[in-house]
Amino acid sequence: MSKERLYLFDTTLRDGAQTTGVDFSLEDKRRLMRVLDDLGIDYIEGGFPGANATDTELFSSRPNLKSARFTAFGMTKRSGRSVSNDPGLQAVLQSSADSICLVAKSSDYQVRVALGITNEENLETIRQSVGAVVETQREAMIDCEHFFDGYKSNRDYALAVAKTAYDAGARWVVLCDTNGGTLPHEIERIVADVAKHVPGANLGIHTHNDTDNAVANTLMAIRAGCRQIQGALNGLGERCGNANLTSIIPTLLLKSEFADAFTTGVTPDKLRTLTHASRVLDEVLNEAPNRHAPYVGESAFATKAGIHASALMKAPETYEHVPPESVGNERRILVSKQGGRSSLTSALERLGLPSDKDDARVQALLDEVKVREDQGYSYEAAEASFELLARRALATVPRYFSVDNFRVTVERREERSRAMNGNGTVSHAVVTVSIAGDDAPLVSVGEGNGPVNALDKALRSDLGRYQKHIENVELVDYKVRILTQTHEGGTDAVTRVLVESHDATTGERWTTVGVSPNIIDASFEALLDSINYKLLKDEAQVG
Repeated sequence: MSKERLYLFDTTLRDGAQTTGVDFSLEDKRRLMRVLDDLGIDYIEGGFPGANATDTELFSSRPNLKSARFTAFGMTKRSGRSVSNDPGLQAVLQSSADSICLVAKSSDYQVRVALGITNEENLETIRQSVGAVVETQREAMIDCEHFFDGYKSNRDYALAVAKTAYDAGARWVVLCDTNGGTLPHEIERIVADVAKHVPGANLGIHTHNDTDNAVANTLMAIRAGCRQIQGALNGLGERCGNANLTSIIPTLLLKSEFADAFTTGVTPDKLRTLTHASRVLDEVLNEAPNRHAPYVGESAFATKAGIHASALMKAPETYEHVPPESVGNERRILVSKQGGRSSLTSALERLGLPSDKDDARVQALLDEVKVREDQGYSYEAAEASFELLARRALATVPRYFSVDNFRVTVERREERSRAMNGNGTVSHAVVTVSIAGDDAPLVSVGEGNGPVNALDKALRSDLGRYQKHIENVELVDYKVRILTQTHEGGTDAVTRVLVESHDATTGERWTTVGVSPNIIDASFEALLDSINYKLLKDEAQVG
């Protein structure tokens, strides 16, 4: 039995750009378009030509896409104006887009309140606008804004909007859950009704995540007849986000109910680039990846319970609903005191340190991990520190350098305080480092807006022959947790510090941990692990 084709429409660069704090540059958009094209997306909505300088420049020429259709977003013409006299619509029509998606009101309430026109006038703007796109011999689409709310308040009019767009020549009539409040059972019922009036082969779905049901709503819409799926990479979008294509795509390819009935432009080989595509978007946004994201998150295939780890090693499907490599991810057996030797040997194997779980060194390492976790260390989120610990126990980690001493001072300057609106403190750090093979130690000085920042700058300012390995490494996240409180009101509590570092050259991120009653000492321990890990990964030469 032949499979039906589903068409994937990505709106990361347009609707996703509505996310608070997101502002794509022209180069950002071009880079992400290449990633989406490589993934196998059918439609890439680049933006709204004429609305801003970036989108206007993007649509001034067609990008070199291998298979995706370059899609422009716009609005239907204003009532009372001709197509030729509507600057917004003309900007879209004159763009280099392969396809054009126009938004139209499909709720009689929105037509009355937002547009201030009659229902029939709204239908006429849709007819003329779709016709204008069709005349350019390009694909026309209509995003039926507020469709589900409109259907609930006036079913006949919502259907009339959809039918008018289809009859005017729209290739796709997209049903939009604009405020994200519709639930899955409602989506299925309403889409099934619409499909009696507009063929499912011409219906699309666009959902928002305000009830955390955008993915579920999309899947229910497919079951009910929709064949175009709109969404954004990583669920980007205003308020709570759009339907997450990073979750929808693997579900369509890897879950039998959909995989047996449908095909998409994403092949199994392309699906293995999904995690990479997700991380590229995070990198463009300068955000840490969501560790707990389905399919692509670091924790999506992670376990730390010893009994689970043992079962995973024997039969991965016991705790993995799909193979992690199918989406470009990997299995992670976390090391913690809740795990056993099976967890540890699996983690060691992943690090390229295969060993027998009966090896005495493995048991000694496990004992050390448990002792350290009792002291406050946590290696679940600090795998770089664990790798250093493991390699020191089971192999060799070169001693690249040693810190003879460090000193930090914090000074408050009144004139600086006045100039900086009350932020008058400045920190100085001095670090003395002995490089392996060198006769004289190096003394480095750093100044920062806090003691940890000053220490980080001092440590990285001059590391002799190793400086080239760390010059593009930066501290991008810093987390502090107070673990215990004592009779002195917590001032002598044990502090755990997690430091996340980023290599701007390779894009790699890693996390290290430090623990001490002194927050500065704990921070410095994590910083030292971060640098040693980078030198280890680069196979830096000693002496």
